[in-house]
Amino acid sequence: MVGLAGLSALPSFAVSQAAHVVVVGGGFGGATAARFLKRVAPLLRVTLVEPNTTYISCPMSNLVISGGRDIARQQFGYEALRCEGITVIHDLADDIDVAGRTVTLASGKVLTYDRLILSPGIDMRWNALPGYDAAAAEIMPHAWKAGLQTMLLRQQLEAMEDGGLVVMAVPDSPYRCPPGPYERASLIAYYLQQHKPASKLLILDAKDQFSKQPLFQAEWAARYSDVLEWRGATDDGRVSRVDPATMTLETDFDSISADVANVIPPQKAGQIAQRAGVADATGWCPIDAVSFESPLQPGIHVIGDATIAAPMPKSAFSANLQAKICAIQVVRLLAGEAPEPTVLVNTCYSYVSPEAAISIVGAYSNEGGAFANMPGAGGISPLEASGGDREREAAQAADWFSAITSETFL
Repeated sequence: MVGLAGLSALPSFAVSQAAHVVVVGGGFGGATAARFLKRVAPLLRVTLVEPNTTYISCPMSNLVISGGRDIARQQFGYEALRCEGITVIHDLADDIDVAGRTVTLASGKVLTYDRLILSPGIDMRWNALPGYDAAAAEIMPHAWKAGLQTMLLRQQLEAMEDGGLVVMAVPDSPYRCPPGPYERASLIAYYLQQHKPASKLLILDAKDQFSKQPLFQAEWAARYSDVLEWRGATDDGRVSRVDPATMTLETDFDSISADVANVIPPQKAGQIAQRAGVADATGWCPIDAVSFESPLQPGIHVIGDATIAAPMPKSAFSANLQAKICAIQVVRLLAGEAPEPTVLVNTCYSYVSPEAAISIVGAYSNEGGAFANMPGAGGISPLEASGGDREREAAQAADWFSAITSETFL
Protein backbone atom coordinates (compact mmCIF):
# COMPACT_ATOMS: atom_id res chain seq x y z
CA MET A 1 0.00 0.00 0.00
CA VAL A 2 1.35 3.43 -0.93
CA GLY A 3 0.55 6.75 0.70
CA LEU A 4 -0.20 9.95 -1.18
CA ALA A 5 0.22 12.50 1.61
CA GLY A 6 1.11 15.75 -0.11
CA LEU A 7 1.67 14.04 -3.46
CA SER A 8 4.87 16.04 -3.76
CA ALA A 9 6.64 13.40 -5.87
CA LEU A 10 4.29 12.32 -8.64
CA PRO A 11 4.91 9.06 -10.48
CA SER A 12 5.53 9.17 -14.23
CA PHE A 13 4.19 6.69 -16.76
CA ALA A 14 4.67 6.13 -20.47
CA VAL A 15 1.27 6.54 -22.12
CA SER A 16 0.53 6.67 -25.83
CA GLN A 17 -0.01 10.16 -27.23
CA ALA A 18 -3.17 8.79 -28.84
CA ALA A 19 -4.75 7.99 -25.46
CA HIS A 20 -7.61 10.30 -24.53
CA VAL A 21 -9.24 10.76 -21.12
CA VAL A 22 -12.44 12.77 -20.86
CA VAL A 23 -13.36 14.28 -17.49
CA VAL A 24 -16.98 15.37 -16.93
CA GLY A 25 -17.57 17.94 -14.21
CA GLY A 26 -15.30 20.87 -13.35
CA GLY A 27 -15.52 21.10 -9.58
CA PHE A 28 -12.96 20.16 -6.93
CA GLY A 29 -13.02 16.58 -8.22
CA GLY A 30 -13.08 16.96 -11.99
CA ALA A 31 -10.79 19.97 -12.38
CA THR A 32 -8.23 18.40 -10.05
CA ALA A 33 -8.40 15.09 -11.94
CA ALA A 34 -7.77 16.85 -15.25
CA ARG A 35 -4.73 18.71 -13.90
CA PHE A 36 -3.20 15.63 -12.29
CA LEU A 37 -3.70 13.53 -15.41
CA LYS A 38 -1.56 16.00 -17.35
CA ARG A 39 1.06 16.19 -14.62
CA VAL A 40 1.40 12.42 -14.34
CA ALA A 41 1.28 11.83 -18.11
CA PRO A 42 2.10 15.07 -19.97
CA LEU A 43 1.55 13.49 -23.40
CA LEU A 44 -1.94 12.29 -22.50
CA ARG A 45 -4.82 14.08 -24.22
CA VAL A 46 -7.18 15.37 -21.53
CA THR A 47 -10.55 17.02 -22.12
CA LEU A 48 -12.60 18.60 -19.35
CA VAL A 49 -16.34 19.06 -19.99
CA GLU A 50 -18.07 21.62 -17.76
CA PRO A 51 -21.12 23.70 -18.74
CA ASN A 52 -20.27 26.69 -16.53
CA THR A 53 -17.49 29.12 -17.39
CA THR A 54 -17.20 30.06 -13.72
CA TYR A 55 -17.12 27.60 -10.83
CA ILE A 56 -18.79 28.78 -7.60
CA SER A 57 -17.48 27.00 -4.52
CA CYS A 58 -19.78 25.50 -1.89
CA PRO A 59 -17.06 25.45 0.80
CA MET A 60 -17.10 28.85 2.55
CA SER A 61 -20.50 29.70 1.01
CA ASN A 62 -22.21 29.57 4.41
CA LEU A 63 -20.15 32.64 5.28
CA VAL A 64 -21.70 34.32 2.23
CA ILE A 65 -25.20 33.43 3.44
CA SER A 66 -24.54 34.99 6.83
CA GLY A 67 -23.19 38.17 5.24
CA GLY A 68 -19.55 37.76 6.20
CA ARG A 69 -18.10 37.05 2.76
CA ASP A 70 -18.55 38.33 -0.79
CA ILE A 71 -19.63 35.68 -3.28
CA ALA A 72 -17.01 36.96 -5.73
CA ARG A 73 -14.43 35.27 -3.51
CA GLN A 74 -16.14 31.94 -4.28
CA GLN A 75 -15.74 32.20 -8.05
CA PHE A 76 -13.03 30.58 -10.15
CA GLY A 77 -12.32 30.15 -13.85
CA TYR A 78 -10.55 27.53 -15.98
CA GLU A 79 -7.84 29.49 -17.80
CA ALA A 80 -5.04 27.92 -15.74
CA LEU A 81 -6.17 24.46 -16.86
CA ARG A 82 -6.07 25.52 -20.50
CA CYS A 83 -2.54 26.82 -19.95
CA GLU A 84 -1.50 23.32 -18.86
CA GLY A 85 -2.65 21.83 -22.17
CA ILE A 86 -6.08 20.63 -21.04
CA THR A 87 -8.89 21.06 -23.55
CA VAL A 88 -11.76 22.73 -21.65
CA ILE A 89 -15.19 22.56 -23.31
CA HIS A 90 -18.01 24.56 -21.76
CA ASP A 91 -20.93 22.35 -22.69
CA LEU A 92 -23.28 19.89 -21.02
CA ALA A 93 -22.49 16.18 -21.18
CA ASP A 94 -25.86 14.91 -22.39
CA ASP A 95 -25.32 11.19 -22.92
CA ILE A 96 -22.71 8.44 -22.74
CA ASP A 97 -22.37 5.40 -24.99
CA VAL A 98 -20.46 2.92 -22.85
CA ALA A 99 -20.00 0.35 -25.62
CA GLY A 100 -18.82 2.95 -28.12
CA ARG A 101 -16.87 4.90 -25.49
CA THR A 102 -18.30 8.24 -26.51
CA VAL A 103 -19.69 11.28 -24.72
CA THR A 104 -22.36 13.27 -26.54
CA LEU A 105 -22.61 16.93 -25.61
CA ALA A 106 -25.75 19.09 -25.66
CA SER A 107 -24.33 20.93 -28.69
CA GLY A 108 -24.26 17.63 -30.60
CA LYS A 109 -20.47 17.28 -30.46
CA VAL A 110 -19.28 13.71 -29.79
CA LEU A 111 -16.10 12.95 -27.85
CA THR A 112 -14.41 9.56 -27.91
CA TYR A 113 -12.48 8.37 -24.87
CA ASP A 114 -10.18 5.59 -23.71
CA ARG A 115 -11.10 6.24 -20.08
CA LEU A 116 -13.84 8.45 -18.69
CA ILE A 117 -13.82 10.15 -15.27
CA LEU A 118 -17.16 11.41 -14.00
CA SER A 119 -17.29 14.00 -11.25
CA PRO A 120 -20.98 14.88 -11.59
CA GLY A 121 -21.64 16.23 -8.11
CA ILE A 122 -25.20 16.07 -6.83
CA ASP A 123 -28.74 16.68 -8.00
CA MET A 124 -31.78 17.22 -5.82
CA ARG A 125 -34.35 14.47 -5.53
CA TRP A 126 -37.30 16.70 -6.31
CA ASN A 127 -40.55 15.67 -4.62
CA ALA A 128 -38.77 13.09 -2.45
CA LEU A 129 -39.92 15.53 0.21
CA PRO A 130 -43.58 16.08 -0.77
CA GLY A 131 -44.20 19.64 -1.90
CA TYR A 132 -40.55 20.40 -2.62
CA ASP A 133 -39.69 20.70 -6.30
CA ALA A 134 -37.60 23.03 -8.43
CA ALA A 135 -40.26 25.76 -8.23
CA ALA A 136 -40.45 25.44 -4.45
CA ALA A 137 -36.68 26.00 -4.26
CA GLU A 138 -37.23 29.53 -5.57
CA ILE A 139 -39.33 30.26 -2.47
CA MET A 140 -37.72 27.95 0.07
CA PRO A 141 -34.09 27.87 -1.15
CA HIS A 142 -31.88 24.87 -0.49
CA ALA A 143 -28.63 26.74 -1.25
CA TRP A 144 -26.93 23.34 -1.50
CA LYS A 145 -25.46 24.32 -4.86
CA ALA A 146 -23.58 27.58 -4.57
CA GLY A 147 -24.56 30.60 -6.66
CA LEU A 148 -28.03 32.03 -7.17
CA GLN A 149 -29.47 29.89 -4.37
CA THR A 150 -26.78 31.12 -1.99
CA MET A 151 -27.67 34.73 -2.71
CA LEU A 152 -31.41 34.08 -2.55
CA LEU A 153 -31.15 32.70 0.98
CA ARG A 154 -28.91 35.59 2.03
CA GLN A 155 -31.36 38.14 0.58
CA GLN A 156 -34.30 36.49 2.34
CA LEU A 157 -32.50 36.67 5.69
CA GLU A 158 -31.65 40.32 5.11
CA ALA A 159 -35.25 41.16 4.12
CA MET A 160 -36.86 39.35 7.06
CA GLU A 161 -38.23 41.61 9.78
CA ASP A 162 -36.72 41.29 13.22
CA GLY A 163 -38.76 38.85 15.25
CA GLY A 164 -39.13 36.42 12.36
CA LEU A 165 -38.63 32.66 12.38
CA VAL A 166 -36.04 30.94 10.20
CA VAL A 167 -36.60 27.21 9.74
CA MET A 168 -33.99 24.80 8.39
CA ALA A 169 -35.04 21.33 7.20
CA VAL A 170 -32.15 18.84 7.22
CA PRO A 171 -32.47 15.49 5.41
CA ASP A 172 -31.40 12.03 6.43
CA SER A 173 -27.99 10.84 5.26
CA PRO A 174 -26.34 10.60 2.80
CA TYR A 175 -25.99 14.09 1.38
CA ARG A 176 -23.25 16.49 0.33
CA CYS A 177 -21.12 17.77 3.25
CA PRO A 178 -22.46 16.00 6.38
CA PRO A 179 -21.65 18.86 8.82
CA GLY A 180 -22.69 21.57 6.35
CA PRO A 181 -26.22 22.16 7.70
CA TYR A 182 -24.91 22.65 11.22
CA GLU A 183 -22.20 25.07 10.14
CA ARG A 184 -24.91 27.00 8.28
CA ALA A 185 -27.15 26.96 11.35
CA SER A 186 -24.31 28.35 13.46
CA LEU A 187 -23.66 31.20 11.04
CA ILE A 188 -27.33 32.04 10.56
CA ALA A 189 -27.70 32.12 14.35
CA TYR A 190 -24.72 34.47 14.51
CA TYR A 191 -26.29 36.73 11.87
CA LEU A 192 -29.62 36.83 13.72
CA GLN A 193 -27.92 37.53 17.02
CA GLN A 194 -26.02 40.45 15.51
CA HIS A 195 -28.66 41.95 13.22
CA LYS A 196 -32.11 40.63 14.17
CA PRO A 197 -31.87 39.75 17.87
CA ALA A 198 -35.60 39.13 18.34
CA SER A 199 -35.57 36.43 15.62
CA LYS A 200 -35.19 32.68 16.09
CA LEU A 201 -33.75 29.73 14.16
CA LEU A 202 -35.41 26.31 14.32
CA ILE A 203 -33.59 23.27 12.88
CA LEU A 204 -35.85 20.36 11.96
CA ASP A 205 -33.62 17.33 11.47
CA ALA A 206 -34.47 13.91 10.01
CA LYS A 207 -31.67 12.44 12.17
CA ASP A 208 -30.87 12.16 15.86
CA GLN A 209 -27.12 12.08 15.31
CA PHE A 210 -24.91 14.15 13.05
CA SER A 211 -21.27 14.96 12.31
CA LYS A 212 -19.38 16.78 15.12
CA GLN A 213 -22.61 16.81 17.15
CA PRO A 214 -21.09 17.23 20.64
CA LEU A 215 -18.93 20.10 19.40
CA PHE A 216 -21.74 21.89 17.58
CA GLN A 217 -24.16 21.52 20.47
CA ALA A 218 -21.59 22.77 22.98
CA GLU A 219 -20.91 25.81 20.80
CA TRP A 220 -24.64 26.44 20.32
CA ALA A 221 -25.20 26.30 24.07
CA ALA A 222 -22.36 28.71 24.69
CA ARG A 223 -23.06 31.13 21.85
CA TYR A 224 -26.64 30.86 20.60
CA SER A 225 -28.90 29.43 23.32
CA ASP A 226 -31.21 32.44 22.97
CA VAL A 227 -31.50 32.08 19.17
CA LEU A 228 -31.18 28.46 18.05
CA GLU A 229 -33.32 25.37 18.66
CA TRP A 230 -32.56 21.91 17.21
CA ARG A 231 -35.11 19.10 17.00
CA GLY A 232 -33.96 15.61 16.07
CA ALA A 233 -36.05 12.84 14.52
CA THR A 234 -37.29 11.45 17.84
CA ASP A 235 -38.32 14.97 18.89
CA ASP A 236 -40.64 15.35 15.88
CA GLY A 237 -37.91 16.95 13.81
CA ARG A 238 -38.46 15.00 10.60
CA VAL A 239 -40.18 17.19 7.97
CA SER A 240 -42.80 15.19 6.07
CA ARG A 241 -44.19 17.87 3.73
CA VAL A 242 -43.71 21.51 2.80
CA ASP A 243 -46.09 24.09 1.32
CA PRO A 244 -44.25 27.02 -0.29
CA ALA A 245 -47.52 28.91 -0.86
CA THR A 246 -48.11 29.21 2.90
CA MET A 247 -44.45 28.91 3.96
CA THR A 248 -45.28 25.96 6.20
CA LEU A 249 -43.31 22.82 7.05
CA GLU A 250 -45.14 19.82 8.44
CA THR A 251 -43.84 17.14 10.76
CA ASP A 252 -45.79 14.17 12.10
CA PHE A 253 -47.35 16.25 14.87
CA ASP A 254 -46.79 19.89 13.99
CA SER A 255 -47.24 22.50 11.28
CA ILE A 256 -44.71 25.32 11.45
CA SER A 257 -44.98 28.67 9.66
CA ALA A 258 -41.64 30.14 8.63
CA ASP A 259 -40.63 33.62 7.57
CA VAL A 260 -37.56 32.15 5.88
CA ALA A 261 -37.30 28.43 5.09
CA ASN A 262 -34.02 26.76 4.12
CA VAL A 263 -35.08 23.32 2.91
CA ILE A 264 -32.21 20.94 2.15
CA PRO A 265 -33.81 18.05 0.25
CA PRO A 266 -32.67 14.45 -0.25
CA GLN A 267 -30.03 14.16 -2.96
CA LYS A 268 -28.55 11.81 -5.54
CA ALA A 269 -25.64 11.68 -7.97
CA GLY A 270 -25.73 14.22 -10.81
CA GLN A 271 -27.89 13.42 -13.83
CA ILE A 272 -25.11 12.27 -16.15
CA ALA A 273 -24.32 9.47 -13.68
CA GLN A 274 -27.85 8.18 -14.08
CA ARG A 275 -27.61 8.36 -17.87
CA ALA A 276 -24.25 6.62 -17.88
CA GLY A 277 -25.65 3.73 -15.84
CA VAL A 278 -23.10 4.11 -13.04
CA ALA A 279 -25.68 4.92 -10.32
CA ASP A 280 -27.48 2.10 -8.53
CA ALA A 281 -30.95 1.98 -6.98
CA THR A 282 -29.85 4.31 -4.18
CA GLY A 283 -29.19 7.07 -6.71
CA TRP A 284 -25.48 7.07 -5.82
CA CYS A 285 -22.50 5.47 -7.59
CA PRO A 286 -20.73 2.35 -6.32
CA ILE A 287 -17.01 2.28 -7.10
CA ASP A 288 -13.95 0.12 -6.67
CA ALA A 289 -12.18 2.03 -3.90
CA VAL A 290 -8.70 1.46 -5.37
CA SER A 291 -9.27 2.48 -9.00
CA PHE A 292 -12.56 4.41 -8.63
CA GLU A 293 -13.81 2.40 -11.60
CA SER A 294 -17.52 1.68 -11.70
CA PRO A 295 -18.45 -1.98 -11.20
CA LEU A 296 -21.54 -1.26 -13.31
CA GLN A 297 -19.83 0.20 -16.39
CA PRO A 298 -16.24 -0.68 -17.35
CA GLY A 299 -13.93 2.14 -18.38
CA ILE A 300 -15.82 4.75 -16.36
CA HIS A 301 -14.41 6.08 -13.08
CA VAL A 302 -16.46 8.13 -10.61
CA ILE A 303 -15.15 10.53 -7.96
CA GLY A 304 -16.46 13.07 -5.48
CA ASP A 305 -19.88 13.59 -3.96
CA ALA A 306 -21.63 11.21 -6.37
CA THR A 307 -19.81 8.14 -5.05
CA ILE A 308 -20.69 5.56 -2.44
CA ALA A 309 -17.45 5.91 -0.49
CA ALA A 310 -18.54 5.65 3.16
CA PRO A 311 -17.01 6.02 5.68
CA MET A 312 -15.25 8.69 3.60
CA PRO A 313 -17.60 11.70 3.57
CA LYS A 314 -18.90 13.67 0.62
CA SER A 315 -16.65 16.73 0.90
CA ALA A 316 -14.46 18.97 -1.26
CA PHE A 317 -11.38 17.61 0.52
CA SER A 318 -12.44 14.06 -0.33
CA ALA A 319 -13.22 14.93 -3.95
CA ASN A 320 -9.86 16.63 -4.38
CA LEU A 321 -7.87 13.70 -3.00
CA GLN A 322 -9.98 11.09 -4.81
CA ALA A 323 -9.29 13.00 -8.03
CA LYS A 324 -5.52 12.84 -7.55
CA ILE A 325 -5.58 9.13 -6.79
CA CYS A 326 -8.02 8.35 -9.58
CA ALA A 327 -5.84 10.24 -12.08
CA ILE A 328 -2.80 8.19 -11.12
CA GLN A 329 -4.75 4.91 -11.28
CA VAL A 330 -6.22 5.77 -14.69
CA VAL A 331 -2.76 6.49 -16.06
CA ARG A 332 -1.49 3.22 -14.58
CA LEU A 333 -4.28 1.35 -16.36
CA LEU A 334 -3.52 3.10 -19.66
CA ALA A 335 0.14 2.13 -19.23
CA GLY A 336 -0.82 -1.51 -18.70
CA GLU A 337 -0.14 -1.50 -14.96
CA ALA A 338 -2.46 -2.51 -12.13
CA PRO A 339 -3.87 0.08 -9.74
CA GLU A 340 -2.31 0.13 -6.27
CA PRO A 341 -4.02 0.57 -2.87
CA THR A 342 -3.54 3.90 -1.15
CA VAL A 343 -4.20 5.69 2.12
CA LEU A 344 -6.69 8.56 2.04
CA VAL A 345 -7.26 11.37 4.53
CA ASN A 346 -10.11 13.84 4.87
CA THR A 347 -10.13 17.01 6.95
CA CYS A 348 -13.36 18.92 7.37
CA TYR A 349 -13.57 22.38 8.94
CA SER A 350 -16.83 23.95 10.10
CA TYR A 351 -17.30 27.54 11.19
CA VAL A 352 -19.31 28.09 14.36
CA SER A 353 -18.96 31.87 13.99
CA PRO A 354 -17.16 33.98 11.38
CA GLU A 355 -14.04 33.90 13.60
CA ALA A 356 -14.20 30.39 15.09
CA ALA A 357 -14.19 26.87 13.66
CA ILE A 358 -14.04 23.19 14.59
CA SER A 359 -12.73 20.24 12.60
CA ILE A 360 -12.67 16.50 12.17
CA VAL A 361 -10.00 14.36 10.48
CA GLY A 362 -10.47 10.85 9.14
CA ALA A 363 -8.02 8.37 7.58
CA TYR A 364 -9.13 5.52 5.31
CA SER A 365 -7.63 2.51 3.59
CA ASN A 366 -8.96 1.18 0.30
CA GLU A 367 -7.19 -2.17 0.18
CA GLY A 368 -9.46 -4.86 -1.20
CA GLY A 369 -11.56 -2.36 -3.15
CA ALA A 370 -13.57 -1.02 -0.20
CA PHE A 371 -13.05 1.99 2.05
CA ALA A 372 -12.44 1.41 5.76
CA ASN A 373 -11.52 3.58 8.71
CA MET A 374 -7.91 3.19 9.80
CA PRO A 375 -7.85 2.27 13.51
CA GLY A 376 -6.26 4.91 15.71
CA ALA A 377 -6.04 7.49 12.92
CA GLY A 378 -7.88 10.79 12.67
CA GLY A 379 -9.41 12.91 15.38
CA ILE A 380 -11.71 15.78 16.27
CA SER A 381 -11.35 19.20 17.87
CA PRO A 382 -11.30 19.08 21.67
CA LEU A 383 -14.68 19.62 23.29
CA GLU A 384 -13.14 21.91 25.87
CA ALA A 385 -11.22 24.46 23.81
CA SER A 386 -8.41 26.45 25.35
CA GLY A 387 -7.99 30.15 24.58
CA GLY A 388 -7.74 30.81 20.86
CA ASP A 389 -8.20 27.18 19.69
CA ARG A 390 -11.38 27.87 17.74
CA GLU A 391 -9.93 31.04 16.22
CA ARG A 392 -6.79 29.19 15.12
CA GLU A 393 -8.94 26.55 13.44
CA ALA A 394 -10.84 29.28 11.60
CA ALA A 395 -7.51 30.57 10.28
CA GLN A 396 -6.55 27.03 9.27
CA ALA A 397 -9.88 26.66 7.44
CA ALA A 398 -9.19 29.83 5.47
CA ASP A 399 -5.67 28.60 4.64
CA TRP A 400 -7.08 25.23 3.51
CA PHE A 401 -9.57 26.94 1.20
CA SER A 402 -6.83 29.09 -0.31
CA ALA A 403 -4.67 26.01 -0.88
CA ILE A 404 -7.35 23.79 -2.42
CA THR A 405 -8.68 26.46 -4.75
CA SER A 406 -5.17 27.39 -5.87
CA GLU A 407 -4.32 23.76 -6.54
CA THR A 408 -7.56 23.17 -8.43
CA PHE A 409 -8.14 26.35 -10.40
CA LEU A 410 -5.23 28.81 -10.21
